[in-house]
Amino acid sequence: MSPKKLSRDKVLTEIINLRAITQLPKATEHFISDLHGEFEAFDHIMRNCSGVVSVKVNDLFRKEMTERDRDEFTFQIYYPEDLIVGVERTHDEWLILLDRLVKMTRYTSTKYTRSKVRKAMPEQFAYILEELLYQYDEDDNKEMYYEAIYESVIDLGLVEEFSVVLTDLIKRFVVDHLHVLGDIYDRGPHPDKIVDKLMEFPSLDIQLGNHDVIWIGAVSGSYACMANVLRISLRYGHVDLLEKNYGIDLTRLKKFAETYYDESEVFYPRGDMKEELSEGEQLDISKMQQAVAIMQFKLEEQIIKRRPEFEMGDRLLLGNISSDRESVEIDGVTYPIINGCFQLVDSQNPEELLFEEELVLLDLMHQFQTSERLKEHVNFLVHHGRLYHRKNGNLLFHGCVPCEENGEFKQLNINGEMKGGRKLMDHYQEQIFKAYVFPNVNDDIATDTMWYLWCGKASNLFGKETMKTFERYFIADKATHKEPQNSYYELRNDEAFCDALLQEFNLQTAGYIINGHTPIKAMEGENPVKANGKMLVIDGGLSKAYQRVTGIAGYTLIDNSHEVYLVAHEPFTDREDSIKNFRDILPSKYIVKKRPVRAKVADTDTGYDIGLEIDSLLEEL
Repeated sequence: MSPKKLSRDKVLTEIINLRAITQLPKATEHFISDLHGEFEAFDHIMRNCSGVVSVKVNDLFRKEMTERDRDEFTFQIYYPEDLIVGVERTHDEWLILLDRLVKMTRYTSTKYTRSKVRKAMPEQFAYILEELLYQYDEDDNKEMYYEAIYESVIDLGLVEEFSVVLTDLIKRFVVDHLHVLGDIYDRGPHPDKIVDKLMEFPSLDIQLGNHDVIWIGAVSGSYACMANVLRISLRYGHVDLLEKNYGIDLTRLKKFAETYYDESEVFYPRGDMKEELSEGEQLDISKMQQAVAIMQFKLEEQIIKRRPEFEMGDRLLLGNISSDRESVEIDGVTYPIINGCFQLVDSQNPEELLFEEELVLLDLMHQFQTSERLKEHVNFLVHHGRLYHRKNGNLLFHGCVPCEENGEFKQLNINGEMKGGRKLMDHYQEQIFKAYVFPNVNDDIATDTMWYLWCGKASNLFGKETMKTFERYFIADKATHKEPQNSYYELRNDEAFCDALLQEFNLQTAGYIINGHTPIKAMEGENPVKANGKMLVIDGGLSKAYQRVTGIAGYTLIDNSHEVYLVAHEPFTDREDSIKNFRDILPSKYIVKKRPVRAKVADTDTGYDIGLEIDSLLEEL
């Protein structure tokens, strides 16, 4: 056979293969947002795939297993390291478990090509798995053959390891792609564990949130971002996250705070971690948080003064404090100060740092930029994260697209050019990369933009007019604490606005806008489906601080070949209780779209790319 003929045959075979792939069912996408360091709740949702695993188990085994047995089997898939490994079983019980796991793996893998399934298999068991999954004989002609495989796996002491591999494959096949819509960090104690787990996912994308960006900004050299990271970590008592998990030594900060600051109740840590801290540790945190907060305000005023284009002059509050430090003027109104700790603020040069403060900040910045684990995590976020993502006709982003009341996009002056909408978000994305690539510059426009994304009124991540941290600490009048939302959050209820937003990002109006960032107040009747189904809000609500307002643990989203649906989660108790009692956070399901015809790969971005590849191959014939 000639080389030319051989090449033609290969091209024809590839075209046949690609066309066949486009007719497979669309793979399942899983959307989650606002994880806020709540690792155990996040981990459970990842293990149960927002209830999809339980649905699949019930579909497959409803007639041959009792409800109790199905629950136990489901949790064995969730937590094999607890419910399979180290658990005593008879030989026959192992045979039953293996058979069920293989059936479940086979059932969940049917929508994928053999090649894709093979790539997911660990090399050690690839041959055995292929035999079990693909040589299956419905007429039981190979029943003894399969049983011999199970017997050998048990006899050779591989049964626990092999079972865990099967549970991992089931979860991987149940959900093909994960979308994380931001805010992995802050409030909860273990964002580092969440990032570790995300780094193991075979297929995912991340839309950066405002809390993620300040951590990236800190490692990129923004002292203002770093001060915010430290203040929030101290506010929630997450000293272990800084010191033990990321190796940030707070000794110099602690000594400085002990020298200059006194006990202040409002600066004591809040949240669940407070109960795990001694009185002495809480006192130390109270003083350190005061010190960091004052340094933060000074650093922020420096940025505001050197970046007039940010239009944040109304936030220059340190200079508005009275000479006796008893009151402050804000928007023309004078308010008495409570919890005052301004002894290191010079009324003539309020943004000027003391030499001792500069030494503390230099020490901390060096540690942030040399922490290997933190650098690894931030590097992952930068290279997998974007401010927005377009996938299968949908638009995904964390916060908002800042708008004026009339629906026009809010503009920011960028080197004399006014930018808004998608152009402004693209600009912000460029600045994130630039700041990260050149981390030793702390006062360039890219690094200052990282801070602006945290609290600027034209930030697509902040979504409010003003951040009132100063007022919340130092003014009793709660009316001053309110942070008015950007007009986007009212406009997103309007279908025409959502259509225009999709068009701004070159998407058809048949798609959805999928949003995180703002908790849905379910207990007050707020609906996560807005604008006649154009806008879906999936703030995960995993942060326990939100749950007293939302009444639930937030929403996730599932988009499979049959339907698109939101999942409302009940608050997660803890891992031990969940495993012991098979207590699942069984979700409530809200159908957004029921597809009249099952969606295929051909209907997705992957199908579009395959179509282009087929056209290219046809040109070679």
